[in-house]
Amino acid sequence: PPARRRRRAELARIIGGIGSSHVPSIGVVHDQGRHDEPAWKPVFEAYEPVRAWLEERAPDIAIVVYNDHGSDFFFDRYPTFAVGTADHYGIADEGWGTRPLPELRGNYEFSWHLCNSLVYDEFDITICQEMKLDHGFLVPMHLCFPHEPDWPVAVVPVAVNVIQHPLPTGLRCYRLGHAIRHAVDGFPEDLKVVILGTGGMSHQLHGARFGHINPDWDQAWLDKIETEPESLTSITHQEIMEQAGAEAVELIMWLTMRGALGPAPRRVQRNYYAPMTTGMGLIALEEN
Repeated sequence: PPARRRRRAELARIIGGIGSSHVPSIGVVHDQGRHDEPAWKPVFEAYEPVRAWLEERAPDIAIVVYNDHGSDFFFDRYPTFAVGTADHYGIADEGWGTRPLPELRGNYEFSWHLCNSLVYDEFDITICQEMKLDHGFLVPMHLCFPHEPDWPVAVVPVAVNVIQHPLPTGLRCYRLGHAIRHAVDGFPEDLKVVILGTGGMSHQLHGARFGHINPDWDQAWLDKIETEPESLTSITHQEIMEQAGAEAVELIMWLTMRGALGPAPRRVQRNYYAPMTTGMGLIALEEN
């Protein structure tokens, strides 16, 4: 009925999700304007269809599920799940100065609604009224969105512990996506929301297996995250690390993105590029 359609139009909704690696060196190359170098051009070109799709759909808010790399949290205090509620977010200094990017704006009302809803859905979260964001957040953002003179979307950072064990399980992250979807669907404002799940695919940055990449495993993950994501929720941290490298456990954050989408989203883009220290994966899915 028309009245029901009007009521639904006044609620927020998720329009799609993006899974993306967050290789820190891409930020350096981007800031130095080296997009057309042969080694890097395929990476930036792969995101062009995603940027065009986002420009067409014009989301109001981007929920970005990422991990902090010791920039805002450290091993003495590392929350399992942390959600930002600020009205703006600064750029973290990762050891070589802050990047030349504008601060990111938040949405205070939406963020607090999300936090309240997550708590009532039995997620114990750390609520952060101040956060600075590092490459885990920023690299996917500048690959997907323009930022001159400012970012076109407000953001909500959702930080996940994939650094200090014990880590949340893949199933727990997937269910976090369900809870985020529940929260978005209940926000009483006509907002379009896109959710990003970030993190490297196969990679290991230390020890005897430094530089380990498993492209076959990465491609299988891209297959399943699109069509049968629940099959990925039973994979243990140990299996991920054995098959794809210690840092590949970041992939559980992609499950949060996928858990926030419906069962059969439409694929916008898929890409995989591996001549670097991690499998650089990308998938963008649109809600039907």
